[in-house]
Amino acid sequence: MTTVGIGEIQKNTSIFTTLVEPIKIVDKRKKEDLAIVHPIKKGSKISSLAGKYKDRIKKDSKNFSKIKEEAFLKAMREKYDLSS
Repeated sequence: MTTVGIGEIQKNTSIFTTLVEPIKIVDKRKKEDLAIVHPIKKGSKISSLAGKYKDRIKKDSKNFSKIKEEAFLKAMREKYDLSS
């Protein structure tokens, strides 16, 4: 974990855009830790949450908005008792 002072962040804010590992932000005058910043993982969380069943995850070609639209239409058909 890299340690960065407040002054360094004020001078160079691009530290956050190129963040690869967690950094600890410290106040060097008071010698206290202020925060720990972790990078955002852009990968999918599904495989990490699935554990030993991650090989069984089905890759669906539909995108989320299409699935949401189909579910909404199905719910409306059931609610208003439409047969189409």
